[in-house]
Amino acid sequence: MDTHAVTDVLLLPRPDGAVANTVDFRGRPASRLGTGRWPAAVFVLGVEIAERFAYHGVSANLISYLTGPLGESTAGAAAAINAWSGVATMLPLLMACVADAWLGRYRTIVFASLLFVVSMGMLTVSALPPFHHDGCSLNSMSLACSPSPVQVAVFYVSLYLVALAEAGHKPCAQAFAADQFDQHDPKESVSRSSFFNWWYFGMCSGTALTTIVSSYIQDNIGWGLGFGIPCLVMVFALLAFLLGTRRYRYYTSTQSSPFARLTRAFVALIRGSKSNHCDSDHATDDAGHQEEVKGVLRLFPIWATCIIYAVIFSQSSTFFTKQAATLDRRIGSTLHVPPAALQTFISVTIMTFIPVYDRAFVPLARRFTRLSSGITMLQRIGTGLVLALVAMVVAALVEMKRLGVARDAGLVDQPKAALPMSLWWMVPQYVLFGLSDVFAMIGLQEFFYDQVPDALRSLGLAFFLSIFGVGHFFSSFIISAIDGATKKSGASWFSNNLNRAHLDYFYWLLAALCAAELVAFLIVSRVYVYKKRAPHDNGAVM
Repeated sequence: MDTHAVTDVLLLPRPDGAVANTVDFRGRPASRLGTGRWPAAVFVLGVEIAERFAYHGVSANLISYLTGPLGESTAGAAAAINAWSGVATMLPLLMACVADAWLGRYRTIVFASLLFVVSMGMLTVSALPPFHHDGCSLNSMSLACSPSPVQVAVFYVSLYLVALAEAGHKPCAQAFAADQFDQHDPKESVSRSSFFNWWYFGMCSGTALTTIVSSYIQDNIGWGLGFGIPCLVMVFALLAFLLGTRRYRYYTSTQSSPFARLTRAFVALIRGSKSNHCDSDHATDDAGHQEEVKGVLRLFPIWATCIIYAVIFSQSSTFFTKQAATLDRRIGSTLHVPPAALQTFISVTIMTFIPVYDRAFVPLARRFTRLSSGITMLQRIGTGLVLALVAMVVAALVEMKRLGVARDAGLVDQPKAALPMSLWWMVPQYVLFGLSDVFAMIGLQEFFYDQVPDALRSLGLAFFLSIFGVGHFFSSFIISAIDGATKKSGASWFSNNLNRAHLDYFYWLLAALCAAELVAFLIVSRVYVYKKRAPHDNGAVM
């Protein structure tokens, strides 16, 4: 819908029962009863679950593919995965601007879904036999079986197309689903507050399913089929999303794109600092722009004090998976649990605890705090950071135990041998990751959606994602730096033989950094003033 059409719609008298500043798929004022709310949001949730299935069908077990069929080193593979994840979580800033300036959220979701189908199809093709040298199987783990240059090229092009598709989905799908609830309507406002919890519940259900199904197929049947199934799931999800077109509310605005507004705001802030002489119209505009940029800048301390949390978050799909591969993963006499499948405990924990948080913890906390949300957003985030710190301490202790078992069993120089240590030793750190996500991850999503200036709200979730983009890049940097430094002293902390590596040192380092970050977070959160407060929420410090 072009700008003139939007303006015409906004100038028309709004019929009773219509939702302000929204239209239906025909461009008419959106009916409150006929559009939006949960009946519309579930279609968006469906395509998001499928997107999680597709994305984690690649990312969850990616380190096994890079160190197996592609023959990369453990440190190199971890750094490559973090760099790719960083791109996937930084690009949403750009894609959010593209969506707001040109495509709109609905079209961006459709195009991103199509790109997912294409890129996942290319990944599937890259894992098929014609791309392998003679004698190499699809699930070969032999380092001597080197990949062909064509296979590597097609794989990495496909992988970064997946990142681009992810970047289109991330800022638009959740914001588009949240748009289905009118924040000015008391009933719909309550539903929207609960929506963020259930949105993450749906995302985790898709993640849990693909972690179990795809990782098992990839490890035991073949990588081609393991990449192909998420591709098919994405096809059907896109068709379902299109079926909801008539139900959606489409947010309309005559304002320029958030990126353009931010640019003008920074210019206005600089101009205002140099001169106080201007006409009244420019003064009014500049004052508004300055307030917007100040509204964004005041979020930076919170953003900066969550970077290490993002670094910790990235370990579950890299080094944790490599550790799990060395353990006794038998359940019964026949079933071998794929290493990446342990990540399911994160999703299952989230899916189990979100209803408890939403239906039990919040009402109980509300009795003591008199806050409608039970605890404030920053209190929720801070609790998640504490749990992340505990998770890294537990991970370090478990890794020390694993190394001790390898020494006692005389298996230090047999990296492919399963250690006499059960996979269940690693479950607590995954569960703690899941609990941390319920507090910090969801809290950050709600915080950056709610606290950005209203005119820039569509960029709020992109700001949230950029935390993890920077975190992934920083993780890639420190892994490469530590690997290079420790190799010079004799043995890398990230040796390909994990029985001679020192991941425990790395985890202790992350725990120390997280403790320092937590102190900084507590300081900045104590002085943070919320943009909006309900009357009964006044006085909340965090």
